[in-house]
Amino acid sequence: MEFHDILYQTDGPIAWITFNRPRYRNAQSWRLLDEYDRAMDLAMADPAVRVIITRGAGGNFSSGHDLGTPEQLDDRAARGIGEAGIEFYNTFKHYNLDLLLKWRNAPKPTIAMVEGYCIFAGWMMAACVDLVFASRTALFLPALLEYFSLPYDIGVRKAKELMFESRFITAEEAQSLGFVNRVFEPDELERETVNYALRVAENNPVVVRMSKVAANKAQDLMGYTSSLESGLSDYLVMMANRGEHRVPGERRLGGVDLALRGLRGERPGLRPPGQ
Repeated sequence: MEFHDILYQTDGPIAWITFNRPRYRNAQSWRLLDEYDRAMDLAMADPAVRVIITRGAGGNFSSGHDLGTPEQLDDRAARGIGEAGIEFYNTFKHYNLDLLLKWRNAPKPTIAMVEGYCIFAGWMMAACVDLVFASRTALFLPALLEYFSLPYDIGVRKAKELMFESRFITAEEAQSLGFVNRVFEPDELERETVNYALRVAENNPVVVRMSKVAANKAQDLMGYTSSLESGLSDYLVMMANRGEHRVPGERRLGGVDLALRGLRGERPGLRPPGQ
């Protein structure tokens, strides 16, 4: 099976899926998401695979949605998807909710190995897997997103705080909030993620599978999936009423620009991480 925007490989009981658009900091095009879904299906169908690890090439996990690279624009034009109508809605929901719920409920354990930027749709991808292991230098940026798991990820009050402000959080802060499971030095991240995956692979697959089912059921009893359906509608209402939301001349949303200004110390009272 040919891939362009991801790399897929297996190593014993581990399947690796790598976002492979380092030129764009692994921005998520429709083609990348289609290929990721095919790779997940391959890993699910392979009886030798016990654990799936997702990572990004080039030192970044993902800078978010593809907001207009030539490849994405050509793909959208070829599909004839406009900015409104039922085809737009169906496509939007497919790539921003339906696929992520499918991956969240995948029958094998999944781990996101996060380095560098994990912005908006990058957060969504990390949110829909089972565990998140991060480099100490990773930076996370959540918001009111299409896959709006944020109140479940970090709690309602902290979700409000971060959405109101638009700022990056460090791997340590993300861990303290319960979004990241473990934080490692950059040169230790891959080794420790693999070691953990190998320990999981030694466990009885029925025990692992049913443990995941039970945990996801418990979350769904708290309204998780229904809340995501509602959150998608809230996101669409926001986008329809916020006016110009991109930085002029850039493929960057205003909230990301605010967060980047915070990294540079250009916002009142907000120091760059680590200072």
